[in-house]
Amino acid sequence: MIKNNKFEKAINCQEQNIPPIWFMRQAGRYHNHYQNLRKSYTFEDLCKNPELAMLTAMGPVEEFDFDVAILFSDILFPLESLGLDLKYIPGPTFNEKIQPKHIKNLKSNLEIAKDLQFQSDALRLTRKELSQDKSLVGFVGGPWTLLSFGAGIKNEPFVSSVDKNKFFEKALYDVLIPILKESIKSQLNSGAEIVYVFDTNAVQLEKNYFTDKYLPKLKKELFIPFKKRVAYFTKHGAVNQIDDINNQLSLAGHVYNSPIDLTKRLANTRTGFIQGNFAPESLRKEHSDFLSDYSLFKKQMLSMTKKERAGWICSLNHGILPKTPERNVKYFIEDIRSSFGSL
Repeated sequence: MIKNNKFEKAINCQEQNIPPIWFMRQAGRYHNHYQNLRKSYTFEDLCKNPELAMLTAMGPVEEFDFDVAILFSDILFPLESLGLDLKYIPGPTFNEKIQPKHIKNLKSNLEIAKDLQFQSDALRLTRKELSQDKSLVGFVGGPWTLLSFGAGIKNEPFVSSVDKNKFFEKALYDVLIPILKESIKSQLNSGAEIVYVFDTNAVQLEKNYFTDKYLPKLKKELFIPFKKRVAYFTKHGAVNQIDDINNQLSLAGHVYNSPIDLTKRLANTRTGFIQGNFAPESLRKEHSDFLSDYSLFKKQMLSMTKKERAGWICSLNHGILPKTPERNVKYFIEDIRSSFGSL
């Protein structure tokens, strides 16, 4: 059951004046609430202690009145179940790269679920704390994104010939996808209304491999089994060329990764939601410069009819950046609601 009415209408691609609003990384380093928690706790503490994860997730919802709360966690924790030693100092580091030995003797699904139980517990606590008019979503990392981090190639701009790398393909399709499938299932059973697959690094994949093999595998193993309960985000431009993508991939929706052409994409959407697409870089600017960029964005979205805007989740085209002024976040949310509510 979708708790937030605006979020529910967006998922169902129904017309409404005021769109739901939430940001990826809305509970993060820009926010004073998060900074205060970090004075006493490590990042891992905030993720792995369900009570602290709940407090972290609740902070921006309570202060800025976002329509949706998101599980506070990290995409990389499933790699620990493969035996990789993950540390944050402060960014994620591994003691070694993923190797055949890490996928030779896999834990059972039950053991992996136990490893990630802190995420399920955090979702339950967050749902209990949230008001009944707020929605709650979860997330996992995309399989390629997890592999690129684990293999130490996350900073490579391009990775070729993945189809000829038997180890990579086995890790992707026989190991990581089943783990992520179980994680999605557990999160949905723990109160998440939608689970996002954050697959930023899939942009590294060759277009033909991405569209002809990788994406069909995701559809078959992660999207169809949870039809209309999973959303997708990647920086790979190929997704923007798929017509009626939500219907084609059995998605609840997707995050639009381009800074342009959202209006055209949105007007042609008939099922599910499109989330986006104000630039995080613009939100981080000094207030006067932010207002200049924001006014152009708002004007563009106001030029659409209510029918054309159906399915829109007002958001960023990626996560909110550190040092983003809280003043800008507050203004963005309040002015969107005021401007679209007066139509």
